[in-house]
Amino acid sequence: MATDAAAAETADPYEELTERLKRINAVQSAGGVLGWDQQVMMPEGGTPARSKQLSVLSSVSHDMLTDDRTEELLDACEDLDLDDEQQAVLREARREYERAAAVPRDLVEQISEASTEALGAWEQAKADDDFEQFAPHLERLVELKREYAEHIDPDRDPYAVLFDDYEPCLPLSQAEEILETLKETLVPMIDEIRESDVDVTTDAFEGHFDADEQEALSRDVLSTLGYDWEHGRLDTSSHPFTSGNQFDSRVTTRFDESDPLGALMATVHEFGHAFYSLGLPKEEFGTPLGESRDLSVHESQSRLWENHVGRSKPFWDLIMPTFLEHFPETDATVEEAYESANQVYEDNPIRIEADELTYHLHIVVRFEIERELISGDLDVEDVPETWNDKYEEYLGIRPDTDAEGCLQDIHWSHGNFGYFPTYSLGSVMAAQLYDAADDDIDDLTGKIRDGEFDDLHAWLRENVHRHGSRYETNELVRQATGEDFTADYFVDYVAEKYGDLYDLESSV
Repeated sequence: MATDAAAAETADPYEELTERLKRINAVQSAGGVLGWDQQVMMPEGGTPARSKQLSVLSSVSHDMLTDDRTEELLDACEDLDLDDEQQAVLREARREYERAAAVPRDLVEQISEASTEALGAWEQAKADDDFEQFAPHLERLVELKREYAEHIDPDRDPYAVLFDDYEPCLPLSQAEEILETLKETLVPMIDEIRESDVDVTTDAFEGHFDADEQEALSRDVLSTLGYDWEHGRLDTSSHPFTSGNQFDSRVTTRFDESDPLGALMATVHEFGHAFYSLGLPKEEFGTPLGESRDLSVHESQSRLWENHVGRSKPFWDLIMPTFLEHFPETDATVEEAYESANQVYEDNPIRIEADELTYHLHIVVRFEIERELISGDLDVEDVPETWNDKYEEYLGIRPDTDAEGCLQDIHWSHGNFGYFPTYSLGSVMAAQLYDAADDDIDDLTGKIRDGEFDDLHAWLRENVHRHGSRYETNELVRQATGEDFTADYFVDYVAEKYGDLYDLESSV
């Protein structure tokens, strides 16, 4: 083992630490590109090799991070007179090191291999509508992730430990409080909407919509929003996602020829992720100052663009002529398109196709099932029935198949237990950030209607993107909005928007 003297001999331990972090990031980024390729371009038979490749890369980055020299550098930096940004780098590096050092290398490799194999199994199980094909892989990942959490902190709720992987700066109790607020707000609001006599247009996008033409529309919309094609690309995948960094951030979507709105909103959602990644400081690439502030903030960016821009009336004023250029047979007005884009579904089982309100009940279902799986209160074999029961309880519908039920999302094939709450946290944060931007930007509504996004771009770059991981989540929200992170803005936003759409008495 290297000694303290070795660290002391370093001319600049902070510089050596940041160079080490950049090398670790490079290995992890290479794994990200291989993961993107697996979901987008890899031939079906490539899984065995890809499993080993990703396992080795995860092992290499784990070894680099947990090397004794990393700890020596972290300790040496504690004695330096660092500025606020350097202190933030040290804080983030210390957190990542301590979590990684607690987990044995062989477990890291096992999780990587198991998740790579599970992805292919999930895709086939979904295509075949056969949960039993995926069940052994899910069971294996649940076991491995329990073991992973046990190594990190045996005295904590294992689900809370796993949640930290995606949102390390917010306590699980804060996430639970926000989810509870959403349930208390949305369940009665949805009930009132379903009892409303208002005739909201729901069929503006009925018909057949060629997938190639939908892709052309998606490309036009990405260009309108300001996507940087020099540093990005659009592809298709079984589940829409974004992958990359400030130099290369790629988006994917998927097309249903009976539902152009699904692909369009997914594309706008993924634009928000990519726009955030591309806005991170280029000069800080590979260090925490050049990395996003975890998933709640990342989801706030995608949900801001999807909901506050993409589902707004001004956006449909802007985009409807383009839509009609691609699909001239569509017989819908801007108002009808806006209403259809914001209808509250009575019978939609698919999360990524959900409206703004029922969406969060989809998240609650997944959150509750994940917690029970990790705690051991739910057996994997019982997931489909439990899923369907919860859908019936919270959403009033029962999925007809596992493909549109518990197999619809990709996350569990990655072993991403603890991820789902960040979607709702991000939606709540998006409302607060957008309200602050609206206060600061003169006539933001008019600018969206005119396709002028530069001011919104600049506001997000200045208040969110440029900080990377300098601030923890609650502090970032305070810096951007001047207030503590709260669900109040989301509650007010949906009450006003859907109160107007459905003439709700409770929202008047």
